[in-house]
Amino acid sequence: MENVIELNNVTKSFKGFELKDFSISVKKGFVTGFIGGNGVGKSTTIKLIMNLLRPDSGEVALFGMNYRENEREIKQRIGFVFDNNILYENITLSEMKKIIKPAYKNWDDTVFQHYVNVFELPLKKQIKTFSKGMLMKASLTFALSHHAELIIMDEPTSGLDPIFRRELLDILHDIMQNGEKTIFFSTHITTDLDRIADYITFIHNGQHIFTKEHYKIEEDYAIVKGETNLLDRDTEREFIGIRRSNYGFEALTTNRQRTQNIFGNTVILEKPTLEDIMLYTKKGNDKYVESYS
Repeated sequence: MENVIELNNVTKSFKGFELKDFSISVKKGFVTGFIGGNGVGKSTTIKLIMNLLRPDSGEVALFGMNYRENEREIKQRIGFVFDNNILYENITLSEMKKIIKPAYKNWDDTVFQHYVNVFELPLKKQIKTFSKGMLMKASLTFALSHHAELIIMDEPTSGLDPIFRRELLDILHDIMQNGEKTIFFSTHITTDLDRIADYITFIHNGQHIFTKEHYKIEEDYAIVKGETNLLDRDTEREFIGIRRSNYGFEALTTNRQRTQNIFGNTVILEKPTLEDIMLYTKKGNDKYVESYS
């Protein structure tokens, strides 16, 4: 299966933070959700993919090509949708199109007008009058109008109301139907990924924790609930992180079947959310066990 994005053994160091020997891949024709807490390396990874940062070592490849030799061709095939507005505010959408259009050899006015109509975007109003939702629609319109094969979305639903978030996810679902486009979707709103993501890539403290098919996460991971007398030095090693209370414990396992075999019917196994996985991974990496009442 073809990979659209590949980071191989990439290292990028800053004061107080480092991506080290970091490797991920993103498969063509699918939506990959990119998750992790604040400050764990998501923005750095996206900037490396976009060539806004250069790696200290390792290789970044898009469509099997590197930026050193193929930057122009790569960027012709990518569309970017950001949380923050990157459009000029004091001009109209029609004027913005005149600026962006010449940069792309595959620009399609028919596609642009189609999404302007679908999104009900005003061509003659200054962009500074647009709401956050309208700005997101405008960014997506520009990304789609040059037939981008890879769409990179950085927190696209942040700050949007639930109705518009649902509408945007439905649009992205429709875009993916021909199997030719790939979406890399970074977000803190992990419930959005339950609706659209085929794969989930999880990063924590500059490390790639996993890339899994979305349904496989439910098969592999589980929230475990039981009485604290079941915990000892050996059984605690089975879990990523543990929360204790006066009533028992709650923990995360990465091996649902093994946990079932060890504990049998003495524990309850529940489906974890992506937020659960992020939370317990942080607890495990921070080397502490939380108590709560």
